Amino acid sequence: MKHSLQNIILEIHNKEDKMSSQNKRLIDETYDMTLYLQDLLFSVKKLVINDGFNNDSEEINFFRIIKPQILGKLIYYNKVYRIETSCPVSNGKMYVSYFTTQLANLKREYIEHICNSDFYRYYRSGRTDRDHIYFKRGNINYHDGLNSIVFEIDPDFSTFYDYKIARIIANELLYSYLLTKINPDEDPDMILQKSESAKDVFWTDSKNALIELVYALHASGVISHGKIGIRKISLMFQILFRIPLGDLHHSFHRMKTRAGSRTAFLDQLKISLEEYMDKDL
Repeated sequence: MKHSLQNIILEIHNKEDKMSSQNKRLIDETYDMTLYLQDLLFSVKKLVINDGFNNDSEEINFFRIIKPQILGKLIYYNKVYRIETSCPVSNGKMYVSYFTTQLANLKREYIEHICNSDFYRYYRSGRTDRDHIYFKRGNINYHDGLNSIVFEIDPDFSTFYDYKIARIIANELLYSYLLTKINPDEDPDMILQKSESAKDVFWTDSKNALIELVYALHASGVISHGKIGIRKISLMFQILFRIPLGDLHHSFHRMKTRAGSRTAFLDQLKISLEEYMDKDL
């Protein structure tokens, strides 16, 4: 295929970073990302149908990793756009109630259609022994009692299970987004208001760099013996540096799949510290 895994995922990440830097309204950003991902999915579909795959490994890789990344984020951005444009108010009890209901709906869908399936456990465990069945076209087993969406998919561009992974990815992103919406302590405006006394302390690197640091501290368990959640650690940094970090989980998901080093900021920290140490030698 003409598009490699890294190129496609990197292209999506670059587009997301560009959108974030433009400080658009969330409604405008999600609408633009929905159109962009829809066009990308269409162009990739043409490549798959016209050029095919060089071998089974390439086909499995595409339907397990590449396509779910595109489709999962397409589902996510489209859903966020629908939620935001249907929101009745901009704050208050009705606002919190609206997003709490959306979160309850998401959890119910997760329980009914995702978490109890054999495939979900297979995917979450990181197994690959059945990839040749799940991620090669033409292997759909209707005896399994599959969701009716299987009758609507294009068999030349889906194995059905790539769609299921896309839903898992979308649901994870939506979960983080909705939690942020119903937790007033994580509202960017509230964070900036609380940090008036620290105007001279501010973060001068990218938001992704700070998120990388936050996750590293959380993963190492060095704050409160590891008993403090990622969101509380994030909130402390947001208040200290007067910077809203937005959807942490979404940003972390992009970090895990980005090209090159997944810990670019931490790598640079190590280099900077060693160079600083060498100055005294």
